[in-house]
Amino acid sequence: MARDRGKVWLGVAAIVENNAGEWLVVQKAYSGLKGRWSLPAGFVQQGETVDMAAIREVKEETGIDCTLEGLVGFRSGVIQEDISDNMAIFYCKAEEQPLHIQEKEIVEARWMSPEELAIDEKSSVMIVEMATRHVERFQLHLIDGVDPGNVFGYTKYHLFFKNEEETE
Repeated sequence: MARDRGKVWLGVAAIVENNAGEWLVVQKAYSGLKGRWSLPAGFVQQGETVDMAAIREVKEETGIDCTLEGLVGFRSGVIQEDISDNMAIFYCKAEEQPLHIQEKEIVEARWMSPEELAIDEKSSVMIVEMATRHVERFQLHLIDGVDPGNVFGYTKYHLFFKNEEETE
């Protein structure tokens, strides 16, 4: 599980919402988030885009398939003046299916309302901040099918922008 990621990290997380408006949250079995509600999350792997990684991490950690709706945030920090820790945060809609946690990494997964998460003492700082805001309003939508040309040799290329009708 642990491997050398160098000193610049790129992670992903997903706010996954069900039809009842609840968010999918997990408790990790390790790390600084052990015992706290957090979003399904992990690192981007070689050969995948950030949005592909987010959907993969949700499926791996919880067994839930989801549809990516857009990018809602980006967290960036420096750990101990040394490691650049960056995370793209996506908004997804869940398909109705039972939870199946990845027991090596996840202790518990459940659906909770943003209102519950905003006041739950076990919620991570990031969850509290997002649950108290209407993150969907800030959503950047996937603009797929853009051809970047051959300049850099992209094999996958995705852009995220605000819809025009939402900016007015």
